[in-house]
Amino acid sequence: MIRHKDLGDKPFARSKALWRKIQSGEIVLGGNRKLKIYGRLDCTAGKRMKAENRVFFENGTEAINSGYRPCAVCMRKEYMLWKNQHSIT
Repeated sequence: MIRHKDLGDKPFARSKALWRKIQSGEIVLGGNRKLKIYGRLDCTAGKRMKAENRVFFENGTEAINSGYRPCAVCMRKEYMLWKNQHSIT
């Protein structure tokens, strides 16, 4: 897991570092640290979160192992599977 603020001291440096990591495949998914939700980088819901809450993952397994759940907006199928596995019966 990579925290957004750990990518650089200034916004431009963070953007540049983030772009390099996306291009190299080191970052594939983004997440909200406070809500423990992860999703695609182009998710409309995810784009609204504050930078201090933003984290990034290389894959879904890393996100799940870190205690995050799939986003219900951009990862509907994965979210429904997660929800069915974690529902109280």
